[in-house]
Amino acid sequence: MKIRIDRLRFGTAGIPLSTPKPSTITGIQRVRELGLDAMELEFVRGVNISPEMAKKIKYVAQRHDVLLTAHAPYYINLNAAEKSKVEASKKRIIQSAERLHEAGGWSVVFHAGYYLKQPPETVYEKIKNEIKDIVRQLQDKGIEIWIRPELTGKPTQFGELKELIKLSQDVEMVLPAIDFAHAHARDKGKLNTAEEWREMLSLIEQELGREALDNMHIHVSGIHYTEKGEKHHLNLQESDLRWEDLLKVLKEFRVKGVVISESPNIEGDAILMKKKYERIKL
Repeated sequence: MKIRIDRLRFGTAGIPLSTPKPSTITGIQRVRELGLDAMELEFVRGVNISPEMAKKIKYVAQRHDVLLTAHAPYYINLNAAEKSKVEASKKRIIQSAERLHEAGGWSVVFHAGYYLKQPPETVYEKIKNEIKDIVRQLQDKGIEIWIRPELTGKPTQFGELKELIKLSQDVEMVLPAIDFAHAHARDKGKLNTAEEWREMLSLIEQELGREALDNMHIHVSGIHYTEKGEKHHLNLQESDLRWEDLLKVLKEFRVKGVVISESPNIEGDAILMKKKYERIKL
């Protein structure tokens, strides 16, 4: 059963850095102590939580009202030439979704793949069919959480906004994960004004309906980029991202869901954004 989202929540990409004796459970407790209300489980190097531990995590997260998301492993390419790599990629996404589901989570994000110098339309069809199969396998197991291909930070990666919107139209249980720092880097410094963000959110609402804005999975950080796109993440105040204007636009559009801070100082920027967001008067 899909979780109903009541507001825009703010949280960390992984266990807060200030967590004493860091573990997923102490991380959730620390998120709550910091006044935050979401946390992304970082499965980036592998799904490292057992089904038994997932049940304990679910109990703690629900008790502290912390919404859980997950980032599937980085090593995923649904457009790989080798069938074995595609199958391994699908398995990683499915495992991430299974474990998140057992932990009472809501939404699993992943980088879908690379173009590998192929026509974008061909790559789209291939990735769409693989994601359809992932969703079918999860539904066969009774798992219903959002599957989120991410808006990626380099033009060589599959995942620009219109592709993700089309995927969301073509495959059930799929919605985009919108990484605003990646969008900014992918477009070499564009997508950094209130007007451009309004256009993005208007397009999402127009094509996917209000449900998409009521269930947004957002990543925000500062970002260093070059002509080739994303280089590495920065803290918000060390970057050129107009994050305060972005928060105003999110409030203007009454967006619900999660904003996950992927800055190096993960909880610092999550707290900064949450406090700023709460002070915005429209």
